[in-house]
Amino acid sequence: MQYGIFSLSIVPMRSEPTDKSELVTQILYGEVCKVLEVRKKWSRIRLAFDNYEGWIDNKQFEFISEDDYTNILTETPVLSTDLVDMVAMEQNTVVSIPLGSTVGSVSFLKHTFEGNATSNVFPKDHLIETALLYLNTPYLWGGKTPFGIDCSGFTQMVYKLNGYRLLRDASQQATQGEALSFIEESEPGDLAFFDNAEGAIVHVGIIMEDHYIIHAHGKVRIDRLDHSGIFNYEERAHTHKLRVIKRII
Repeated sequence: MQYGIFSLSIVPMRSEPTDKSELVTQILYGEVCKVLEVRKKWSRIRLAFDNYEGWIDNKQFEFISEDDYTNILTETPVLSTDLVDMVAMEQNTVVSIPLGSTVGSVSFLKHTFEGNATSNVFPKDHLIETALLYLNTPYLWGGKTPFGIDCSGFTQMVYKLNGYRLLRDASQQATQGEALSFIEESEPGDLAFFDNAEGAIVHVGIIMEDHYIIHAHGKVRIDRLDHSGIFNYEERAHTHKLRVIKRII
């Protein structure tokens, strides 16, 4: 088994080993992975944080030893907390990093970071404050940054910045936590999941107070939530059908 680390700001992970393939997620600065298969130009990897698998360009990561991989994972994660920041590299160069980058890896990479960061586990009521940092971020399939994010990337990053681990896709996140029977039982920070006509879970958002929800749909936005699902006032219609509410924390 081989191992890798990412020293660039935002690395695309694709479903197949080609630049034309679907973007399935983004990998932020400082994350580490297992390298499952190496080809001439592409490698198939498994991310350490959520075990998500896909293909990355070999020019966009660095190999590390198993001991280094293990040592990095045993350290408490330290994440950047500003929407955009900078890491100083060697030879007086810098790399810009987005919110939620793993800046605890800077010492291993021989980089320098002097910005704001956190390694705390925050109480549940802090989730909404973090979620609002992404408000109006445009929707991007596979995105995980304030420059473009999808619905499950949004929930995963909000929870990650507060010290909690969610899986990557909405259907995977729906397997976590405790199901609630009624919407009235929900608390700010709980997750609401929505399905399509075939019954597959395709959307997720974070419940707020007074039956509002913040979610990524066109952009990160706030809408009403009722027993039927999400009601969009601009469209004057329900846009998503409620399937289940889960309490993760």
